[in-house]
Amino acid sequence: MSKEHWDKSFSDKDFVYGEKENQFIHDMSEIIPAHSKVGCFAEGEGRNAVYLAKLGHDVIAYDQSLIGLEKTKTLATKNKVVVETVAMDLTKEKVQDNQFDTSIMVFGHVPKKDQKFLIKNLVDSVKPGGYVIFEVYSEDQIKYQTGGPQSLDMLYNPIEVLEWIKNYHCIHFYYGEVTRNEGKRHVGLGHVIQVVIKK
Repeated sequence: MSKEHWDKSFSDKDFVYGEKENQFIHDMSEIIPAHSKVGCFAEGEGRNAVYLAKLGHDVIAYDQSLIGLEKTKTLATKNKVVVETVAMDLTKEKVQDNQFDTSIMVFGHVPKKDQKFLIKNLVDSVKPGGYVIFEVYSEDQIKYQTGGPQSLDMLYNPIEVLEWIKNYHCIHFYYGEVTRNEGKRHVGLGHVIQVVIKK
């Protein structure tokens, strides 16, 4: 989806996905070593970045929406933490390789032709021995109508995801149902793919 789409999506005064971190990121955050450098990809309004900064990590949030990143700064200030923000299109521009101890992404939905590049970008940004943590909606989410894109082209296929991560040590892989109540855009039971790998 375009920068214009996300600028419009995030233009509501409230936080459209809420201010609380994603449950999967919350559950997996304990594996991130203390005082890590963390990259948050397709971070939107900053809820996960701010949560990780509150845990004491050095956090950079990436998104193509300047409005989303401004809301990230607002949320960081409200929570008395600092989050660096970088505006870039993660489907076309490469984040610097081997700079983070951990990188995360939550519901970074892009067209299928761009998904492999995005996931590679996410993985490449992490130092050897570091962690990659992400949760995305699967193609089955289209049946649930509880959030996420309304197009199969913007959803993820578990076989493709497994192919993209096969060269790394997989700590966690889940393909199935979860309940997500995140602001007004993710409401109720949905179908996701979850990944944790060690590079």
